[in-house]
Amino acid sequence: MKQSSSAGFTRRALLGAFAASAITVAPTYSSAAGFLRGGGDIRRLRMYSGRTGERIDMVYWIEGNYIKDALEEITHFMRDWRNDQRLTIDSRTVDIMAAAHNLMDVSEPYMLLSGYRSPETNAMLRRRSSGVAKNSLHMKGQAADLRLASRSVSQMARAAQACHGGGVGRYSRSDFVHMDCGPVRTWGG
Repeated sequence: MKQSSSAGFTRRALLGAFAASAITVAPTYSSAAGFLRGGGDIRRLRMYSGRTGERIDMVYWIEGNYIKDALEEITHFMRDWRNDQRLTIDSRTVDIMAAAHNLMDVSEPYMLLSGYRSPETNAMLRRRSSGVAKNSLHMKGQAADLRLASRSVSQMARAAQACHGGGVGRYSRSDFVHMDCGPVRTWGG
């Protein structure tokens, strides 16, 4: 879907230009709290999925405004890969993920293990593991399970906790961190 502007640029081309330049123009934030309060002009999210092979490198917020098309692409990317169902991903979760990534000062994209989960998928996972919540925030589009090869679970969890924006779960044995925009809390080891 292309939308033309009067200058001859498509929205996708403009977003691509912003994404390409974000590396050099995005300010460095000293804390996630400042980032989440609007302490910057650009917010960006980089992830890939080992399950689908898809990648995303998306500027989703510019100068105080979310980019609707970018958030829709993030929602599509974070869909339940088992049945292709999707639910709008809460922008607060996207902000926490982006802020934590920025705090770790890493260029490697997150590996997304789980974003939105349909109730059927969540029930199946609960049957297989005691660590899956019955009313998981994944089913509300408010959580993500993430991994970085270049950072430990402890480093990722500390960055997410510094955001003071929601729940942070450490899953050291499985090598991932859960981030959500629910009540501020921590668990795991």
